[in-house]
Amino acid sequence: MAKKAKKQQGGGGTPATVALTAAGTDFTVHAYEHDPASASYGEEAADALGVSPERVFKTLVADVDGELTVAVVPVAGQLDLKALATAVGGKRATMADPAAAERTTGYVRGGISPLGQRKRLRTVLDASASAHPTICVSAGRRGLEVELAPSDLAALTDAVLAPIGRA
Repeated sequence: MAKKAKKQQGGGGTPATVALTAAGTDFTVHAYEHDPASASYGEEAADALGVSPERVFKTLVADVDGELTVAVVPVAGQLDLKALATAVGGKRATMADPAAAERTTGYVRGGISPLGQRKRLRTVLDASASAHPTICVSAGRRGLEVELAPSDLAALTDAVLAPIGRA
């Protein structure tokens, strides 16, 4: 069952929620019981929260010409690696090594948030996010999502908006 907490305060939370609070951004935290047997973290979140998969975005880390780059795309689709490379002026993109993604962001796979990363990576947010008043992204651990305005996410991560998702 989803649990909501507006703008968490204090020392608790994840680096993502701490960053949102420090920035004074309006957000809602949604917690759910993560099932380790789930085949897709994003689809699990959408189902558990009762939110359309078009509004729940997954955070993927790719390697674009040797530089780790964050791609934030709807769980309802997939990342278009060629479009991601183009969005950041690169030539070639591949999915990053999971261990490198975890080490660089400070988060575990299935819980990587575009916010509060250990090392700030360049970020591309799929343009479809603009069609929604709010979207959900990982709050920094499996079973925890934050809901916020796409414009706030883009501003806090210095994200480029580009059509990087595909159905």
